[in-house]
Amino acid sequence: MTLTQQPSHAFAPEQVRLTQYARGGGCACKIPPGELEDAVAALARTQPVQSAHELLVGLDTGDDGAVVRLAGESALILTTDFFTPVVDSAYDWGRIAAANALSDVYAMGGTPLLAVNLLAWPRDVLPLELSAEVLRGGMDTAREAGCHLAGGHSVDDAEPKYGLAVTGLADPGRLLRNDTGRPGVPLSLTKPLGIGVLNTRHKATGETFPQAIDAMTRLNHGASQAALAAGITCATDVTGFGLLGHLHKMARASNVSAVLDPSAVAYLDGAREAARAGFVSNGTRRNLAWTDPHTAWGDVPETERLLLADAQTSGGLLVAGEIPGAPVIGELVPAREHTLIIG
Repeated sequence: MTLTQQPSHAFAPEQVRLTQYARGGGCACKIPPGELEDAVAALARTQPVQSAHELLVGLDTGDDGAVVRLAGESALILTTDFFTPVVDSAYDWGRIAAANALSDVYAMGGTPLLAVNLLAWPRDVLPLELSAEVLRGGMDTAREAGCHLAGGHSVDDAEPKYGLAVTGLADPGRLLRNDTGRPGVPLSLTKPLGIGVLNTRHKATGETFPQAIDAMTRLNHGASQAALAAGITCATDVTGFGLLGHLHKMARASNVSAVLDPSAVAYLDGAREAARAGFVSNGTRRNLAWTDPHTAWGDVPETERLLLADAQTSGGLLVAGEIPGAPVIGELVPAREHTLIIG
């Protein structure tokens, strides 16, 4: 079915392939990181607003959320994330999009408090009953996170899109940030990679990959709490810019370099096969092109490079430190000519 065709009056959610109604899918549809940084560069240079609340984290390092200090020992985190369908199941897409948006709060060391829905829907093409399934998925994930989900905003759009705007709370003295990495600290990754190539294969073939859905719907709450308990101060989540892109941003913000051991990185079952078969999104290729000038490659084949740059949706936390159950994939070192050293 094309974007201009009318839906059948007989509505069967399992027969609608949502991924066919969008050009991209999930976090792979992000604006390329280099272009995005150019677009917001002028904003980062503007004078701060005179306010009673101190801005602790803003535009400067491209962190996962904005943070202001409130009265007393608390900080408010604000973030938003939404994207086009990454799977064909409306309910699962809602769950995944909500988990992905909530992840930004966890990546800052916070607890989600309140969220509102963001929904774009082609109402002349897809039945509104299907959007209710998306919203139900988001509600169930928010409930799992103990986060209120109330109201939101919707628009009639040519492509379906869904996500959340989320407010969270944190201890301002125990934030997780992407600019506090120090040399000699190990790097841990809390979810396997490969979500992007499996989702690209799903979009192209209709094959389903429960292991990818399980990974994308798993909340990063436990990983965030483990990092805080270990006294860790530096973390970010791995989403649309891939492991390489988010690690580059962390190392650059912290004025260090990162040594990455590709053999220590875990992948979802079927990810390597999907990459070898060519199911690589344009977003992943743009990630690799952006990080390549900042990377010293060892003897790493092209397929492995693409997997390290694979655009993730609702990926894990990249933590500067060790936490239980998360493999160590490298370490931070004093700044060198390249931000990333692979091999």
